[in-house]
Amino acid sequence: MPDYLDDLRFAHVLADAADATTMDRFKALDLKVETKPDMTPVSEADRAAEELVRGHLKRARPRDAILGEEYGVEGTGPRRWVVDPIDGTKNYVRGVPVWATLIALMEAAEGGYQPVVGVVSAPALGRRWWAAKGHGAFTGRSLSSSTRLHVSRVSKLADASFAYSSLGGWEEQGRLDGFLDLTRAVWRTRAYGDFWPYMMVAEGSVDMCAEPELSLWDMAANAIIVTEAGGTFTGLDGRPGPHSGNAAASNGLLHDDLLAYLNARR
Repeated sequence: MPDYLDDLRFAHVLADAADATTMDRFKALDLKVETKPDMTPVSEADRAAEELVRGHLKRARPRDAILGEEYGVEGTGPRRWVVDPIDGTKNYVRGVPVWATLIALMEAAEGGYQPVVGVVSAPALGRRWWAAKGHGAFTGRSLSSSTRLHVSRVSKLADASFAYSSLGGWEEQGRLDGFLDLTRAVWRTRAYGDFWPYMMVAEGSVDMCAEPELSLWDMAANAIIVTEAGGTFTGLDGRPGPHSGNAAASNGLLHDDLLAYLNARR
């Protein structure tokens, strides 16, 4: 099996470059923000960070394809880099520090492309998380200064901490009743949103999280980090990986219960 460590090191280089670009414009009074056709915001920093990452990839990995939130797919082949230049743009443009650049490498496999490398870099929080297939998941300042991640061992819903993003999407999908029943069954709920709940699942500080509507670039890096930390990452349909258009992540021990509630009373 390939060790992917060279790709992981390169993903850190990409994240360093993106961090410099996004932090340079974070809280800038003249930051330009537009509304995309899907009514979500995009800033000049989103576009600049993705352009920078794409430039590095074209020079260093010219045979690999690229999928990014802002500029779509370029190239074909068995390897594809997936980039979300700023996950949490609404936070970014309001000066909230909870946002990150998500970078993943996916390889063609049975059942579609699967993530094999992931880096989540949140420079305004001073945090970074990463994983490579078969090598575990880590957090720290750098590859040489890091701590290995492990999911929690909580096995009862009544003792579990559950994180989510918002209520609106659950209601739109007819899943709100099951979602609310779940919040009543667990020990604690918090609406952290975006990438952060998945990283906390990987760290073991949160036991499970879910979101009703997502794109591949929102999930690919998170998925490999959660699974390499010993957790489970699926769609709400139970399909493993980041391909279902939504996500459920847990320490594994609680995953069946998580899916049962979120699919109940539809």
